[in-house]
Amino acid sequence: MSLDVIIPVYKPDKKFDQLFRMLLMQSVKPDEIIVLNTETEDFPNEAIVRRLEKQMKKQKIYGKKQIDVRVVAIRKEEFDHGGTRRYGVSLSNADYFVMMTQDAVPADDYLLERLLGGLQQEACAMAYARQGASLNSSMVEQYTRLFNYPKTSSVKSKKDLERLGIKTYFCSDVCAAYRRSAYEEVGGFVEKTIFNEDAIIAARLIEADYRIAYVAEAKVIHSHNYTLREQLKRNFDLGVSHAEYREIFAAVPAEKEGSRLVLQTLEYLMGQRRYLDVLDLIFQSAAKFIGYQFGKHYRMLPKELVLKLSSNPGYFMTGK
Repeated sequence: MSLDVIIPVYKPDKKFDQLFRMLLMQSVKPDEIIVLNTETEDFPNEAIVRRLEKQMKKQKIYGKKQIDVRVVAIRKEEFDHGGTRRYGVSLSNADYFVMMTQDAVPADDYLLERLLGGLQQEACAMAYARQGASLNSSMVEQYTRLFNYPKTSSVKSKKDLERLGIKTYFCSDVCAAYRRSAYEEVGGFVEKTIFNEDAIIAARLIEADYRIAYVAEAKVIHSHNYTLREQLKRNFDLGVSHAEYREIFAAVPAEKEGSRLVLQTLEYLMGQRRYLDVLDLIFQSAAKFIGYQFGKHYRMLPKELVLKLSSNPGYFMTGK
């Protein structure tokens, strides 16, 4: 059984260094770590190769298994949430692969082992990790992580669509393991999407009668304190992806799940008497809702406005 880890990076910071060190210490070690580097003048490929080699020399690697590391250059204008990951998978021949983002730091040495364990369950094609908020996260962000990533593991299948709706497709390439045979059966990651490539492939796996495992015991530290502007832009892109893949998302609208998150977060904050955080929740929720609704109807907007609302304006410079 072979396993690779694939990580797109753009100007990686210290969190990526922590992530890389933790991958070297895993109880089940990957055969290869493939880094897809969106090159800039500050972060050319050669500099990242030297940086990773230096870490490997410093880090004591337990066991005899040699971990290969490959850094592949991606031009900024070529980056796409689906296409870049699809390309990364094409560089791997492993039976299983794990997609990660550069800011997801494994909480312990058993992340990969537990994700692989999740894939051994019957008909499971994908297993995603629990995301815990960092200590400097806002109260709203901390509760959002608890809402989306509870302490109890679960497995989702087609029969859960009526009960869970869009939550059936919820997963995250922040840290998710895939069974290659199932991945290839459904056609892999879409070649072009502004966002949401993980939910799109999850929907296709579910439709093909595979199951998706949420492995709460496999944990990464990953959270953001987005500004209102960033939140609006992020949810604009989410709305665009739902509009462009309407055949997947129209039957499971996201608004109901979003409302449930807001109401439960509000109840939690009121119970904790965190009244200033309630204001934060109100403003963030408004930014999310406005961004998402504009994104869903982006085809009706002037292109100049679309470019301002998106966190990835380059996506709209070429056709879908």
